[in-house]
Amino acid sequence: MADDKKQFKWYCLRVVSNKERKIKERIELEIDRAGWKELIPQIILPIERLYKFKNGKKVVQERTLMPGYLIVEALNDVLKRDEILQVITDVKDVIHFLGDKNPTAMKEEEIKHILGKLDKSEESGELPAEDFIPNEPIKITGGPFQGFHGTVKEVNEERKKIIVITKVFGRDTEVELEYMQVEKQS
Repeated sequence: MADDKKQFKWYCLRVVSNKERKIKERIELEIDRAGWKELIPQIILPIERLYKFKNGKKVVQERTLMPGYLIVEALNDVLKRDEILQVITDVKDVIHFLGDKNPTAMKEEEIKHILGKLDKSEESGELPAEDFIPNEPIKITGGPFQGFHGTVKEVNEERKKIIVITKVFGRDTEVELEYMQVEKQS
């Protein structure tokens, strides 16, 4: 990030969906090639990491929070220069900046919301790919109750824990488990 944040603004770049990562790399390469790293310090692809279980193994997936968009930080009004704007928009699969030939900076609260979501996602680590809801049937896949079936009683997203009611010796028993120890029953 730059020293003087007031000089830098965030812009939204529309790109072809499902190609955001490759486009980001191409744009960064063009910026490095032209020596504009001080003018355009970073490009963000907002993603979150999710996990789910396949065949008993934990599989981590990445999900794009804003499919078809990249967030570009640039020195105030630098994108108004035809040369810079042309180089970025000429990259394969780039559609245009919001505002087209006259890119419009994002509002402060919009960018705070997006960056806040990214920070929250990084702090919390991996999230389950599927949300658990109360009274939903699940199967316990880890821990001492592995193989048991039960229903979700409560979900604590802050602690990444889930309270499940399962039958132990014929009695309903509450068990606190981590997200990765359960999977939805299909």
